[in-house]
Amino acid sequence: MKTLAHRLVSRSAPWWRSAAAALAGALPVLAFPAPGLWWWACVALVPWLLLARGAPTGRRAAYDGWCGGFGFMLAMHHWLLPNLHVFTFVLAALLGALWAPWGWLVRRTLGGTPSPGRVAVALLVLPSGWLAIELVRSWQGLGGPWGMFGASQWQVAPALRLAAVGGVWLISFLLVAVNAAVAVLIALRRARVAAVAGLAVCAVAVSAAWAWTPRPGTDERARIAVVQPGVVAGAHSPDRRFDREEELTRRLAGRGVDLIVWGESSVGFDLDERPDLARRLTALSRETGARLLVNVDARRSDKPGIYKSSVLVGRGGPTGDRYDKMRLVPFGEYVPARSLLGWATSVGEAAGEDRRRGSAQVVMDAGDGLMIGPMVCFESAFADMSRHLAEGGAEVLIAQSSTSTFQQSWAPRQHASLAALRAAETGRPMVHATLTGVSAVYDASGARVGPWLGTGASAAYVHDVPLAHGSTPYVRLGDWPVHAALLILAAWGAAEGVRALRLRRPAPGPRVPPARTVHGSPARPGR
Repeated sequence: MKTLAHRLVSRSAPWWRSAAAALAGALPVLAFPAPGLWWWACVALVPWLLLARGAPTGRRAAYDGWCGGFGFMLAMHHWLLPNLHVFTFVLAALLGALWAPWGWLVRRTLGGTPSPGRVAVALLVLPSGWLAIELVRSWQGLGGPWGMFGASQWQVAPALRLAAVGGVWLISFLLVAVNAAVAVLIALRRARVAAVAGLAVCAVAVSAAWAWTPRPGTDERARIAVVQPGVVAGAHSPDRRFDREEELTRRLAGRGVDLIVWGESSVGFDLDERPDLARRLTALSRETGARLLVNVDARRSDKPGIYKSSVLVGRGGPTGDRYDKMRLVPFGEYVPARSLLGWATSVGEAAGEDRRRGSAQVVMDAGDGLMIGPMVCFESAFADMSRHLAEGGAEVLIAQSSTSTFQQSWAPRQHASLAALRAAETGRPMVHATLTGVSAVYDASGARVGPWLGTGASAAYVHDVPLAHGSTPYVRLGDWPVHAALLILAAWGAAEGVRALRLRRPAPGPRVPPARTVHGSPARPGR
């Protein structure tokens, strides 16, 4: 084992290092799909950290970071392979480059034989560097914050309490700090005290969040139904899917439902162009006594282009409340820089025509004062969107999604799990409704309400959702862990700059007494 480890970190086997780094980067992804493997995230980064720490040069450490990032992104998005084909590897390589500076940072802070003080600094700097990466890749144009490290803890109650304090960012920060401390315990005997102290600080932070973070108060309940049509014969026909959704919705009559939620693209025609569909939706609202939140995926009659829109329908027809999706899926709903990357449409199933974007989020009144905040598809991955809806007065967050293209993969389960984090962050229950699964509902603490509707299930299920009041620290303070991480990186960078200047300054020469001139007559010889 020792010989193999030496071979992996030596100069003589660079391809071994590259393969090992890619594999090490893929290991953290194992913590996401399996319910019982949440603990794996606490040690999953250790092989990657040890590899980068032992790199012979800073350039090699940066390359190890890049290879690890490639492995992480490819494993996280492997379910895109049947659709994007080779372009999946291109995207993983481009986004994986974000981890190159992080690999260099690992060697810079933990390489060689660092002092306990340097290790303590590393336990702050390395998590901060990771958060900087997650901040950059959270930009919608780069694919959005899908698969953030902290999202692996969506089933862990103490972690969800941390999310209420600092969002998924705080969970990611502490996870990377724990991994760094474990790596130090394994590789650096002299600095183990600092590593143990770092683990103790993380444990105290989790305990404090569990003990003192205010729990959302609940005093009312809303009966919210999720309609999931499942796989419909002739699924490419929007009319057949609509018929199935209509059939399932009729079964909710007389059950005292307050709101009925359909999934993304549940209506394939503009309701102004198809008044017959608007009349059928209106009739369903009257029969069930509840308003319907449907999702229209069609070319608009009042403006050019195709939009994905959440539309509220009541007993008198569409209420006029409409939310147009703002953050689109790259390549799935639009092609970035189409003039340059338009060839992707011939390689995979990229969008043939770009969808149009909405301009603002909307909070809707679903009747009897029930305020809802809709999001569409992967917008539920963006913590800022759900936070702004909670600030705007939404009592229930709703995500309308369609992962039917990927229903044989773990993508639907991963997507549904994001709703637990958004609920815990905002202190608001969240409904995740899809066409073919997985549909799920979570209360204000992120705990599941009722069963999941799995992939392929065709059902209409009513959830008694406890409504919450109050505000979480994360809603009030925003993304403060990110700001703190950037400040830590800036302070460390400034300190390193000062240190480098001191090392470059030439040492002062030895002090020589000045030459002295003696005036007067020279001494006579013999005297």
